[in-house]
Amino acid sequence: MELNSQKVRKLAPENDPLKIGMGWTVADLDKPQILVESTFGDSHPGSAHLDQFVAEAVTGITEAGGKAARYFVTDICDGIAQGHDGINYSLVSRDMIANMIEIHGNSTGFDGGVFIASCDKSVPACLMGLCRLNMPSIMITGGVMDAGPNLLTLEQIGMYSAMCQRGEITEEQLLYYKHHACPSCGACSFMGTASTMQIMAEALGLMLPGSALMPATSVELKEMAHEAGKQVMELAKKGIKVSDIVTKEAFENAIMVHAAISGSTNSLLHIPAIAHELGIEIDSDTFDRMHRGAHYLLDIRPAGRWPAQFFYYAGGVPAVMEEIKSKLHLDVMTVTGKTLGENLTELKIKGFYEKCEQHLAKWNLKRTDVIRRFEQPIGDNGTVAILKGNLAPEGSVVKHSAVPKEMFQAVLKARPFDCEEDAIAAVLSHQIRPGDAVIIRYEGPKGSGMPEMFYTTEAISSDAELGKSIALITDGRFSGASKGPAIGHVSPEAAEGGPIALIEEGDLIRIDIPARIIEVVGIKGIEMPLDEVDKVLAARKAAWQPKEPKYKSGVLKLFSEKAVSPMKGGYMNEL
Repeated sequence: MELNSQKVRKLAPENDPLKIGMGWTVADLDKPQILVESTFGDSHPGSAHLDQFVAEAVTGITEAGGKAARYFVTDICDGIAQGHDGINYSLVSRDMIANMIEIHGNSTGFDGGVFIASCDKSVPACLMGLCRLNMPSIMITGGVMDAGPNLLTLEQIGMYSAMCQRGEITEEQLLYYKHHACPSCGACSFMGTASTMQIMAEALGLMLPGSALMPATSVELKEMAHEAGKQVMELAKKGIKVSDIVTKEAFENAIMVHAAISGSTNSLLHIPAIAHELGIEIDSDTFDRMHRGAHYLLDIRPAGRWPAQFFYYAGGVPAVMEEIKSKLHLDVMTVTGKTLGENLTELKIKGFYEKCEQHLAKWNLKRTDVIRRFEQPIGDNGTVAILKGNLAPEGSVVKHSAVPKEMFQAVLKARPFDCEEDAIAAVLSHQIRPGDAVIIRYEGPKGSGMPEMFYTTEAISSDAELGKSIALITDGRFSGASKGPAIGHVSPEAAEGGPIALIEEGDLIRIDIPARIIEVVGIKGIEMPLDEVDKVLAARKAAWQPKEPKYKSGVLKLFSEKAVSPMKGGYMNEL
């Protein structure tokens, strides 16, 4: 089998001299050429440390007889982008990173790739990019940061900030928390989007078993990066491509793991977008169907007790998979060149779990304190649900594992806001009362880039009264750290004239999570039959005028014009 890199050499006579010009030897030119793509950069703790894993992967490739080429496309941080228009660039950055990976891979001609990232958009971006390239590929993720004093983790800062604004803690207390919440590099130490997507990458079969969400400071993670460099050479020799690994069955495995870990709702944007790159249809309804009856096992923040580093201590993805083994396709191929079932058996033989549990013993914890047994779940009906109705004909998503039971069924009074800034001001100034439905609209992909409604969710969930008596409904999205009665991704979005754009003050909104319903059941405080409500909404739609586009140039203009519905993945279609 002729290597792709060697085919390209024959077609482009300038190829060899240009590579010699940057230090390659003549002997290097004949070797398998491996792309090592990372999001390394001084952008945030999830990427600032990735160069060490790049170096380890390069060494592994070299030892296995290959020649590595390092490429970089730095990501941004949702945390640093919060609170200003920077967060509007978050989702589009995923697609732009994927575009650059496609460009890097296809413009040069490689025989395989190692992809290294840690965070919310960079991990799904790498997964989208490597699916487009569809060559022998393996991922290494940059692990998770350590927790701070008293197991302080970053997702608590939003809560403490809201408490400070309400005068419940002092500025000095808040400053202490801010200075100690991120004691090391790595992804934020809770089951947010970064942690979830690291786990999804392994669950899809694209990472070495047990390597997702290791502590970023651990020696083991460096060893995994080194081993990944060697293993991509094996994949290249055998011609095992991404599409041989990432099948519909692999996606179903990932969704079952997502249910077991109470994964971020942003996965409902990322998994369909990744599947789309391979022509596989995975949508939000797939999540809803597979979450029904699924066992939720993981006691990790924000829904649980422990920081995310304890996930690896308890055995990581393999330990979760062992518990839900009866629900998985064990015959799928993985980057080891073996099936998932073979990987799980081998880990037991090699003492993987005993090695992990040595870390847990330091905290006087058992594996089942972090990852429950299948027979003793935290919940037995998954963790996310897709709600539909005349407010969201195409659907909306709620992480019901983080919703107070009081809010599973409710009729609430609409309090619509056309941007998050106005909504959070109303929450913090006590204008929002029990029984209200805070509606934030024009924040979808076509409206403003689909930013997170993080500060508003934190302001609500940190208020003991509001957290159990109101709902937040938006065509935007939520941070993976969010908890409380939050319903997002409402589709069609307001910018497209979806029903959420037509809601007026005092309209009555019915939420029924068990029945998967979200609908307008009354107008101006008066309940009506649904056919009468629909007539009012139709009249409002006839009078509705679209807002002037928020962005008139640049990448956000492009994104607003090309992004598909959040229910389909929010990716840019037909660039």
